[in-house]
This record gives sequence, structure tokens and C-alpha cells, in this order.
Amino acid sequence: MGFWLVLLFTLLTCTNLSKSDPSDEACLTHLSQSLKDPANLLQNWTRSNFASPCSGFTSYLPGATCNNGRIYKLSLTSLSLQGSLSPYLANCTNLQSLDLSSNQITGPIPADLQSLVNLAVLNLSSNRLEGEIPPQLAMCAYLNVIDLHDNFLSGQIPQQLGLLVRLSAFDVSNNKLSGPIPASLGNRSGNLPRFNATSFEGNKDLYGYPLPPMKAKGLSVLAIVGIGLGSGFASLVLSFTGVCIWLKVTEQKMALEEGKISSLMPDY
Repeated sequence: MGFWLVLLFTLLTCTNLSKSDPSDEACLTHLSQSLKDPANLLQNWTRSNFASPCSGFTSYLPGATCNNGRIYKLSLTSLSLQGSLSPYLANCTNLQSLDLSSNQITGPIPADLQSLVNLAVLNLSSNRLEGEIPPQLAMCAYLNVIDLHDNFLSGQIPQQLGLLVRLSAFDVSNNKLSGPIPASLGNRSGNLPRFNATSFEGNKDLYGYPLPPMKAKGLSVLAIVGIGLGSGFASLVLSFTGVCIWLKVTEQKMALEEGKISSLMPDY
């Protein structure tokens, strides 16, 4: 009797491991619909495989890694993928690493990624992503890596990201970001890992430590002072010249008047 119970338990366990989580299935289905694969490198990314992408620790999808029947890692790098990021990525709630770097993905970073509470690595670098960095990413408390370099992201860096105490790698270089670098990221205190200027460079309107001081636009202070002094000196010279001319003219008039008076006076 005990043998049959063990066998039944084993069969049920294997069945559960091979059955996909509905959330993972929705995540993968919508992701495949939002991304375009012009090189046709994701041939196995089909609806039939989304229904059961994992068997225990084995994945049937290229670029996906499984853990106890759940998708816990997606690595689809350098595949010339186009399209956009589906907000349904948030359904892969067991995801710990998302790497879609070195593709041609456009559009914004979905704020829905805040639901990936187990996410430790987020690498969306070297794409064509636009819009602002969602402050909601701060809800992913286990984030250890945020790599968004070489995109077209704009706006300010959310201060909330400085609350991620596990963050040890942060790179937003070569985007279109603006405004001040949050002190919680640029000048971290205590034992928190610090990020140098290379994490922020390549954003012409971004400023603050650890970036070098911005060069003053237009004329420098010394140039302005020099112009002021120069114009003051020029005004002084013109004023002095004017006074000299006025005195000379006045002197000539007085000499002329004295000559007229002398000619009118009788000789004795």
C-alpha cells in the first residue's frame, strides 16, 4: 500500500512540475506578441510550448531558464529583436533575471515591472527604449543590477531608486536624461556600493556628483567682468576726450572774444 502511495505522489509531483503556471503562460504569450523576431531565432516560442515551458528545471524555450516548473530567468540578448516590452512581463512573478540587452526594442519601460518582486537583475541596455525610468522599479527590493545604458531614455533619474539597498551595479550612461543626479545614487553613504561618473556620463543635461562640474554656457564670469571693465574704461576715455574737446573749444571762443574786445578798445 505504501508503495502505491509513493508512486501516486511522485506522479502528481511530476504532473505539477510539467504544468505551466498560468501567470507564466500569459507572460510568455504576450511577450512573444509584443516582440518581433526578424531573424526567426525564437522558433520554439510557440503557444504550445507556452502551455508547458518547463519540466522541473528543464526549459523548452531558448533563452528561458526554469526553477521548479517556473520561469526564473529570461536571457534574450543580441537577437535583433524589435517591438516593445509587454507589461504582461509582470506576470512572470518568479522571474529573478531579465536580460533583453543588445536588441532594437523600442517604447517605454513598463511600470508594471514593479510586480517582479523577486527580480535581481534588470538589463535592458543597448536598445532604443524611450520615455522616463519608472520610479516604481524601487518596489523590486531585491534588485542588484540595473543596466539601462545606450538607450533614448529621458527625464530625471527617480530618487526612489536610491532606496534599493542591494543595488551594486547601476548604469544609465548614454541616454537623454536631465536634471540632478539623486544624492542617494551619486553620493551614497555608509556601506552602500558607490557608482562613479561612468554610470551617468553621456547625458548632456544631467549634472551633479560624481560628474565633473558643468561648463558655463555662453560667456564666462571673467569674460563678463573683462567686458565690463573694458566698456567702463572706454566710457572713461570717451568722457575724458569729450571734456578735453569742450575745454579746447571754450578756450578758442574766449580767445576770439578777447580779440574782439581788444580791437574795440581805443589806443592811448
